[in-house]
Amino acid sequence: MIIDFHTHIYPCKIAAKAAKAIGDFYNAPMVYNGLVEELLKSGAKIGVDKYVVHSAASTPSQVEPVNNFIHSQVLEHSEFIGYGTMHPAYENFEAELNRIKEIGLRGVKFHCDFQKFQADCSEMDPIYEICSNLKLPVIFHAGDSRYDFSGPKRISNVLAKHPDLTVIAAHFGGYTEWDKACEYLVGKNVYFDTSSTLWKLPLEKANMMIKKHGYEKILFGSDFPMWDHADELSRFNMLDLNEQERKAVLGENAARLLGI
Repeated sequence: MIIDFHTHIYPCKIAAKAAKAIGDFYNAPMVYNGLVEELLKSGAKIGVDKYVVHSAASTPSQVEPVNNFIHSQVLEHSEFIGYGTMHPAYENFEAELNRIKEIGLRGVKFHCDFQKFQADCSEMDPIYEICSNLKLPVIFHAGDSRYDFSGPKRISNVLAKHPDLTVIAAHFGGYTEWDKACEYLVGKNVYFDTSSTLWKLPLEKANMMIKKHGYEKILFGSDFPMWDHADELSRFNMLDLNEQERKAVLGENAARLLGI
């Protein structure tokens, strides 16, 4: 079983523009535009069974449209498991988080760099508390040395304040900040995903982080549309994992987290 825990999809009319904006943000070319049919075609190359699909609302006004779009795609595609989004400036956050739960979305995505808030700011505590009470895991875009919004130390502070909140720190706990991820997050009660990491993180350091953190808390993720699934699996297969560990990271850990 392969579960891709980190994918992004966009409505057809804005997909190319959205993908370009993300590529410009990271100064990196995007392999795809984030269309649903592209995701399914790319994932089929390696036999992906399920995709966790999500997108972050850059403004409060985008929260409901994003959640509605993700929900609509989950209804259309049995392969999809949807995560909603929330913005720190969205006023009626409790009602929308409850709606996320009611319509069957399974968690909440935050991209602090896009949304311009520090992950551990006090204004987010009520949102995290509701997510915890509703059993809605949260996935953070984690790290990026260019910004101070979602670094490993800030995510560690979130874990300390909300010990019952299930947290996934994408990109091995902190994109380009893997030394800090080792310092503040490795070994703690937090999941990492492999997305947008294996092309840049030295193999020996990735293997060390998995060993110290525990393979049971690592999730396979492609970060589609930034990367192609075949390329990501090729990079993943270079990791020093035995067959049990490999199966766990590719799908079993995610299945357990998702309750499927």
